[in-house]
Amino acid sequence: MGAGGEHDLDEPAQVAAALTTRLGSVGLADSGPLDLRRLSGGASRQTWSFRAPLNGTVRPLILRRDPLGEPRPTQMALEAKAITLAGQYDVPVPQILDSSSDSAVLGSPYLMMSHVGGETIARRILRDDQYATARERLGGQLGHALGRIHSITDAAVISDFPRWDPLDRHRARYEQFGFKRPVIELALRWLAERRPTADGRITLVHGDFRLGNVIVDDNGLAAVLDWENVHVGDPMEDLGYLCIRAWRFAGPKPVAGVGTFSELFDAYEAASGVRPDAQVVRWWQVVGTLSWALGCMFQVDRHLSGATRSVELAAIGRRIAEQEHDLLRLIKNDLSRSVR
Repeated sequence: MGAGGEHDLDEPAQVAAALTTRLGSVGLADSGPLDLRRLSGGASRQTWSFRAPLNGTVRPLILRRDPLGEPRPTQMALEAKAITLAGQYDVPVPQILDSSSDSAVLGSPYLMMSHVGGETIARRILRDDQYATARERLGGQLGHALGRIHSITDAAVISDFPRWDPLDRHRARYEQFGFKRPVIELALRWLAERRPTADGRITLVHGDFRLGNVIVDDNGLAAVLDWENVHVGDPMEDLGYLCIRAWRFAGPKPVAGVGTFSELFDAYEAASGVRPDAQVVRWWQVVGTLSWALGCMFQVDRHLSGATRSVELAAIGRRIAEQEHDLLRLIKNDLSRSVR
């Protein structure tokens, strides 16, 4: 037992024992996990891979779990619901096999889902010869997937997902740090002065749709992952976020480094019936860049405060200045009219 008490399951042997009990109790498998191992990556959640005999066939599976001591049961339950909904709307997603927001089951809230083969590392997707065909298709495939996600509009279905004003939320996130950063101040002011008129659609919004959070195989998009920031709101948020400079990973094109705006907008319109407005998407690019800057500040603060000691979290801190640079690139042409 660790310092966190009876639910402090962190060692692989402890996780394996808990998984064995859970797999049997829900009738998923008649024996425990095989080849259980924790995967690298994922700053906010743990990811474990394992195999288990399901219906007589050994299948690869994935366990996603909140870090010990940082349970977010509501978000985990919403992520499970969002993935299930997206699958019903023909968005490629893993199959949810089990989930719980109760930390007593596996030490913290979790999702257990099917394994989808392919690659998530952006550097390989953007550069390896294996993904040359995928790169030609991804711009349109990402647009199509977003169009399908944003077709989830039934108020009775999405009413329990959170909704917020992006500027109010980001200003509140920024002010909690208690110090000033001039570029962040400038970006918040730019956004407030130029907020576009929304088209009135309120849809499910993925909230973190980008390379790194999708699985790509030789044919292109295989699955959309990491729904932990899912909410409802203006669907253009997802398009703007996908196109920020950070998520191009030095790729040459504006949409995730692999696609053009025309490819994205054409596929999105075909899937949703709505043609995105390029200027509105640009405004959301500024929101997305600001959001990631604040996200970097939050992640490094988790390390510096001692809440979660992590080299990965500490390394993210250097990204803050990169996002501030990108914010200035996006708004520089308007600065002479904005700064007085």
